[in-house]
Amino acid sequence: MLKNLKFHAMVFALALTLAASVSALAQGAPATAPAGSKVAIVNIQEAIANTNEGKKELEALQQRFSPKQAELKTQNDDVDNLKKQLQAQSDKLSEDERANRVKSIEVKQKALQRNFEDAQNEFQQAEQEVVNRLGKKMLDVLEKYAKNNGYAMVLDVSNPQTPVLYASPGSNITKELVDAYNAEVPVAAPANKPAASNPPRPAGTTTRPPAGTAPTPKKP
Repeated sequence: MLKNLKFHAMVFALALTLAASVSALAQGAPATAPAGSKVAIVNIQEAIANTNEGKKELEALQQRFSPKQAELKTQNDDVDNLKKQLQAQSDKLSEDERANRVKSIEVKQKALQRNFEDAQNEFQQAEQEVVNRLGKKMLDVLEKYAKNNGYAMVLDVSNPQTPVLYASPGSNITKELVDAYNAEVPVAAPANKPAASNPPRPAGTTTRPPAGTAPTPKKP
């Protein structure tokens, strides 16, 4: 249920945007500017998730949607218990009683499905806002970092479509980008807390396909 509360899923679509931005930066630089000669790789999902602001945003989303998760779990448990009772008592029930119970379960199951979809849509809207806001800042930080450190190209290896077959560990600037973001956006690090465990998705509900549906940051 609400599996995409994981912040890494929130920022998956930043990969192509960031790569295109750095490429455009290199192409649009003035002829008099010293050209960078280095190439680096970065896991942009990991970078955003590990910034102080990213951690706080994840924590805020978890807290915001925690009551809805609890509500859905309660509804799901209720449906499961009714199904188990029906299965255990089926041979002792009259045909009418069995039909009434089946209908009641179906009604509750449909209500659970609707509530789950509503919660998922609400989360996706909140997720889009976070990706737009943090994505723009990360693009600015990456552009500045690449210029200042002489990088002609930065490839995002969190995107499986990035054709990187080999890269030396020293070319990975993920940690450096996190540090640069934290310096540029001075947000205090959140207190260390145990990772919140997400309740299971309600039985019988359907989710949107995760691949290709992650929100993309909207350019201002």
